[in-house]
Amino acid sequence: MKPLSYRTDTFTDSVIRRMTRVSLKYDAVNLSQGFPDFEPPRELIDRLKEVSEGPFHQYSLTWGAQSTRQALAAKQSHFMGIDIDPEEEIVITCGGTEAMMAAMMTICNPGDKVAIFSPFYENYGADTILSGAEPIYIPLVPPEYHFDPEVLEDAFRAGAKALILCNPSNPSGKVFTLEELTIIADIIKKYDAYCVTDEVYEHIVFKPYKHVYMASLPGMRERTISTGSLSKTYSITGWRIGYTIAPYEITDRIRKVHDFLTVGAAHPLQETIVTGLQFPDSYYEELLAHYTHKRDLFLKGLDDIGLIHNVPQGAYYVMMDCREFMKPGETDLEFAERLCEKVGVGTVPGSSFFKEPVNNYIRFHFAKKDETLLAALDRMASIREKMKY
Repeated sequence: MKPLSYRTDTFTDSVIRRMTRVSLKYDAVNLSQGFPDFEPPRELIDRLKEVSEGPFHQYSLTWGAQSTRQALAAKQSHFMGIDIDPEEEIVITCGGTEAMMAAMMTICNPGDKVAIFSPFYENYGADTILSGAEPIYIPLVPPEYHFDPEVLEDAFRAGAKALILCNPSNPSGKVFTLEELTIIADIIKKYDAYCVTDEVYEHIVFKPYKHVYMASLPGMRERTISTGSLSKTYSITGWRIGYTIAPYEITDRIRKVHDFLTVGAAHPLQETIVTGLQFPDSYYEELLAHYTHKRDLFLKGLDDIGLIHNVPQGAYYVMMDCREFMKPGETDLEFAERLCEKVGVGTVPGSSFFKEPVNNYIRFHFAKKDETLLAALDRMASIREKMKY
């Protein structure tokens, strides 16, 4: 038979989702795949019950129900500080994953190059390749995850057409400063390129850090595709509602790509999320307080055990240095699987996020009930005993 697509020759399954399966196999506390084990806001559950009785069981408009686009435009205009037109600048997608894929297929031609900061969420490289483009990786250097502007500009000197920017960053929890974003923006404008942002953790930014939207910077509105998801903000990862925000000329093309990818996002869930999009600012203040508490609880637990980790500035992930416990020649994937089996805690091996040969980190997430985090920490307390070699 003729060969399959060469674009997918090097693909593996998602290591993040694989580690959920490994966690289930060993009945481990799953701190790998980033989904909460607590319920969404009660208002959303109640509204979903109402919507299930309503006339929303058929297709919405392909690029999103009007009520959803209007509510999202109002919310994001408020937080981003720019005026967003719900009729011409928004596409509602099947999760942030589709939003990123539609954005990449909109701007990339075969042979183009796309700059990606490393470590990176695993979909970005795959999205670039599936779009026919070639990724160029720019290191974010642990533990502070700083980047060298010259190395970034080298990617554009080499022909990068766009940059994928995850801010706050998964997996590192880095929040890019205004100074860093200005450097990035100046380079993008200098080379007449695009920026595709992933801002799903926009409301989980720990004090004193602040989230700055790339599209709000001078000269960046017209060349930025802002992608996002409502999964993390409202604890509804299974609803798969995402979006793109971009100028009309770009959005018009994204709509066509989106139409042929998925037709549209689930209409009942779009109607339901309008309730969440209309929450007052106090909701987002409480959300931040909620995750600040969980971050502090989990980091204190790691500190009490004497484990080496970074301090996330945003999102809900922690990177732990596991060299103390690794066998000679052991990969971080092998270590993560052994940790599941011997200690009973599921994590993600850091190498799945790095293009560089980094093999000594694992990623935890702390979007869990306090009792879940405390159970994981209780198990981690035995790591030196159970991970001996």
